[in-house]
Amino acid sequence: MPTRPARKPAPKTAPRRGGSRPSAEPVLLSGGNPQIAKADGDAPVQAYIAAMPGWKRDVGRRLDALIERAVPGVRKAVRWNSPFYGVEGRGWFLGIHCLARYVKVAFYQGTSLRPLPPVESRQKGVRYWHVHEGERIDEDLVAGWVRQAAKLPGTTCF
Repeated sequence: MPTRPARKPAPKTAPRRGGSRPSAEPVLLSGGNPQIAKADGDAPVQAYIAAMPGWKRDVGRRLDALIERAVPGVRKAVRWNSPFYGVEGRGWFLGIHCLARYVKVAFYQGTSLRPLPPVESRQKGVRYWHVHEGERIDEDLVAGWVRQAAKLPGTTCF
């Protein structure tokens, strides 16, 4: 009797709601990070921000607006379920990611910024700023970091 080849598992998809159409809402990954498909432009970044859970959504909106004011014409994209911000021809200078207790803002040349963003990274040159619920955002400080970061060579590995 011939044997049948093993079946491949079905790809993971968004949960379905009452019916046969997939959910329009993004899946939240571990820590509440929205699962958004890789894409360039403002629309996928806005989709990510809209899907950020609870208080993190307001943080995402404020950060996005602050970055746009600080770097007119900023380039945006979603890669690996995170928004990235960059300057055309210079790469990405900043990324955002939702974690369970905070929103992580990564500055890819953070060790060159003054003052230094507060959180160290194991990755050379990278520094983080973690935004916790209820934390007051010093917009002047953050805008200064963003403007400095946008002038530095960014990462192109994303």
